[in-house]
Amino acid sequence: MERDVAVVLSGGGMNGVLMELGFLKRLRESAYWDRIGWIYGTSAGALAGTLAALDRLDALEEFLLELQPEDTFRPNRLWRLPLLGLHEYALPSTIEAKFGDLAAFAEELRDAPVELVVIATDATAVRGELDVRDYELTYSSRTTPPEELAQAILASAAISALVLPLPVGERVATDGAWVRNFPLAHAYRQPGVEEIVAFRYVPRYPAIGASGLARLRERLERFGRVPPVRAFVEELRLAEERDARGLPAHLPEMIMRLSRAAIVRNTVVEERVADERDESVDELRRLRDDVLAIVARRPRLRRAIEERFARARFPFAHHRHIPRLTVRASVGEVSLDPGFRKVVPWTVEAKRGLIDRGYALLDEELRANATAISAAS
Repeated sequence: MERDVAVVLSGGGMNGVLMELGFLKRLRESAYWDRIGWIYGTSAGALAGTLAALDRLDALEEFLLELQPEDTFRPNRLWRLPLLGLHEYALPSTIEAKFGDLAAFAEELRDAPVELVVIATDATAVRGELDVRDYELTYSSRTTPPEELAQAILASAAISALVLPLPVGERVATDGAWVRNFPLAHAYRQPGVEEIVAFRYVPRYPAIGASGLARLRERLERFGRVPPVRAFVEELRLAEERDARGLPAHLPEMIMRLSRAAIVRNTVVEERVADERDESVDELRRLRDDVLAIVARRPRLRRAIEERFARARFPFAHHRHIPRLTVRASVGEVSLDPGFRKVVPWTVEAKRGLIDRGYALLDEELRANATAISAAS
């Protein structure tokens, strides 16, 4: 069977990868599965895409059902925060303990019928030269050395609000969500892609707020006669006032807001550009048909116009419209996040709920798509 379908998987943390697993399980039951030739993944999508490209969704499910917060991003001790960030990146060692060296998977991917493409953000330091890069790093299972691809998968999933970047070959890379959280454009640019099936996680970002600061202030107020403590208490009070006015109470809250703006913005733009491309392809085709109809009785002019349209070059493949089926998913009441200080265990029941949600959402889209095609015909 011809492989002409591309799968696009966005970032989304633990919530996203669980729903992506459900999405992929339903996709495996559909006629699309044997037609998949490419999987494009960022962050959680890179992890899910790795095992999906090897058709090992059962192994991915077993791994995720066993996973706990401390196996992914383990909170650092307070004295390490200024130097190493909020969390220790425990996921690489967890994956190695479960599956062995991830490079072995990358070796298999090189010869697999499905090509995996991973997106990461370039965090390499610039020293004295003009910085003209676009900060997006792409790694293909067809062309990237296995060891480097394994590094890229882990770097793409390294949430930079929590952990430091990782070396990938000669570069330093981190969470791909900063540059392309939803790598739709790569699927459109790939020759041979005739249909796209995509999963886009729509996050609900937690507000850090000032509740922790209020508790700290109340504990410190008993030592208010000490001048440094009194000054610190006053700073905490000002932070609470900023929070009450809707302003960031502190630097972590500001970084959280900016990361939300950057990631949500590039995801929205990705879909908008894809939609505008489809509209342009359709309008160009209608324009061509209308012009040719006007000159239908003038064969030489008609041929000249057809040749000119054929020579036209655009930043997109203007000769084909690529149908796209997209699942947009968000969490309900159940949300599994690493947590900043207090770590709450992840239950199997909650995980299965998210997997089932991803499955059901794609099932709903497939049914709606089949109904639309039937009605059109």
